[in-house]
Amino acid sequence: MISAKQIKAARVFLGWEQKDLAEKSGLSLPTIQRMEKLGLERSQAGNVDKVRRAMEDAGIMFIAANGNGPGVRLRDR
Repeated sequence: MISAKQIKAARVFLGWEQKDLAEKSGLSLPTIQRMEKLGLERSQAGNVDKVRRAMEDAGIMFIAANGNGPGVRLRDR
């Protein structure tokens, strides 16, 4: 599962504000704000999936914890 910190980092890579992520994922701005503030554990799985898919479609790769912790990277286009 991805984390709130990964979402924030991915937004930086993409140059997106929270409102951009809300628009791209089809979720409300308050939902995105809540996800980033409270963590994804309290979010509906479908909402987390919408965020993940929107970011992956934009070129983000979420990296699972591999000894150094989870991360993100921007795919070469």
